Amino acid sequence: MTDDNKQDKQPGLLTLPWFKPLYRRVILIAIIVGWAAWEWFYTHDGFWQLITLGALGYAVWMFFINFENELKKHDDAKPKS
Repeated sequence: MTDDNKQDKQPGLLTLPWFKPLYRRVILIAIIVGWAAWEWFYTHDGFWQLITLGALGYAVWMFFINFENELKKHDDAKPKS
């Protein structure tokens, strides 16, 4: 078995079953929205504004748009204890 096949079977950090409950994903999105609002309305630092928008877009994609598909890929994967 090659390393690529082994890596495909392991869930990524953002697709761990721990994130399966909706409230955990919503809390994380709310934290990122709060950080983005801080950067946009208080600090006005363009670099961090782009970073927070990118993080928000990625989190929405991973937690709401693509989350179920990723869980189905790694349905039998369990975190190591």
